[in-house]
Amino acid sequence: MNNITVPRIKEGFLGQTMVVLSPEQKSKISDNPFFQNLFPTAIGYFPNAKNHDRSRKNGISEYILLYCLEGEGWITINKKTVKLTPNSGFIIPENTAHKYGSSLNAPWSIYWVHFSGDYAKTFYSRFSKTSNEAMKIAFDQTRITFLHAIIQLLDNDLNDEKTELVHFKLIGFLSSLCYSDVLEPNNAVDKINRSIIFMKENLSNVLTIDQLAVHVHYSVSRYSELFKQRTGYAPIQYFIRLKIQKSCEYLYFGNMNIKEICKEVGFEDPYYFSRMFKKQIGMAPIEYRKTHS
Repeated sequence: MNNITVPRIKEGFLGQTMVVLSPEQKSKISDNPFFQNLFPTAIGYFPNAKNHDRSRKNGISEYILLYCLEGEGWITINKKTVKLTPNSGFIIPENTAHKYGSSLNAPWSIYWVHFSGDYAKTFYSRFSKTSNEAMKIAFDQTRITFLHAIIQLLDNDLNDEKTELVHFKLIGFLSSLCYSDVLEPNNAVDKINRSIIFMKENLSNVLTIDQLAVHVHYSVSRYSELFKQRTGYAPIQYFIRLKIQKSCEYLYFGNMNIKEICKEVGFEDPYYFSRMFKKQIGMAPIEYRKTHS
């Protein structure tokens, strides 16, 4: 019988999101061939997950992907310890004893996916060229988009069409990891992805278009052109969107006042922050907090 520990963190993590399919949900779609081929049974994102740890003496009957975006953590498996650092990942095979946890000094921010099905073993073998070290994963916003789409779909009632779509989204995500050497990512795309990482690391700062362009060694005009092709937004517009998204987490989960949140996301003027927030979210920050508290 699988031994699954209960999380020690009762309140969760600021900004976390997770979906775990119930036995009833799994039973409902169990006959769908797409569920049988490859399907996620649980998925989540834990940002800055200090004190996060799990220990399973017998493992579980699913594969577990841990994808670290920031911070550090560790996985102990087969009497060896694997270190997870930013932009790296590891798949724990089914029915295998393991422990894993976040660094105390640099807590990780991770996406995690439990998946199973007839295709699972193949994806595991393609991804895990060695079981002794984590695999480096070049940041690509498309992967995050895949994961968010899966979370959104699983968070609703699953009919046949949604079940099939989740299946294809998971295949798309895992394929981007397992066949990255074959795909040979475009250098320009890689630079824009690095720019997005740089933005996320500097949400509390004010960055100019010149600073962003210099960081990836492009002229302002070329950088702006490539960035909009990649994301659909101008660089500064995208940077502001990231700031507003982060502020939503603080409003929803935290107790900071508007002035404190402004400082955390790099807005000097609370009135300008409120204007930008309403433009993107459709309501003022105070109204958002009241609506979602």
